[in-house]
Amino acid sequence: MADEALTEEALAGILVRGPRPVWVTLADHSPLWPTLFAERRAELRRTLGARARLIEHIGSTSVPELAAKPIIDIVVGIDDPDDEPAYLADLLAAGYDLRVREPHHRCLRIGEPEQPVNLHCYPPDHDEVRKYLLFRDRLRADAADRKLYEDTKRSLADRQWPDINFYAEAKGPVIDEILARAGWTHPGT
Repeated sequence: MADEALTEEALAGILVRGPRPVWVTLADHSPLWPTLFAERRAELRRTLGARARLIEHIGSTSVPELAAKPIIDIVVGIDDPDDEPAYLADLLAAGYDLRVREPHHRCLRIGEPEQPVNLHCYPPDHDEVRKYLLFRDRLRADAADRKLYEDTKRSLADRQWPDINFYAEAKGPVIDEILARAGWTHPGT
């Protein structure tokens, strides 16, 4: 979706159950989030074995001192996410629910409502994986960018969005600004 105009029609093409209205609420950083990630990482390692070429904690819950939606985001490097028979049945059997199906990316969810987890499956060397990790590491290292991002998120929170992807799109300009300071250049530029 990063290079496509965001519309409910476009979302309907990739969201397994279509757009879902969502109320975005932020929580102060919890010291439990890294522990919850570590537990899920261990479960994913048992479930996927060597098929998981990387398992990383991403998103705001991976950044100390940053307020976040209390949802653990994880990226898993799968050689070919489009080859669903190679891994998807095992994730579904472990309790994950497929939410997004788009080329080179699957997003699944587990743990609702107590402790939801978004699991993003991409090829390990995919540009989105590199961006997730660069952005996370920049926010961990730079207090000013961390504050800018949190202020942006707070200005967009405590209201309903037609789908979480619209909230994500609204954060896009500040994310791009922070990524540029972190040294991100889009491939081919």
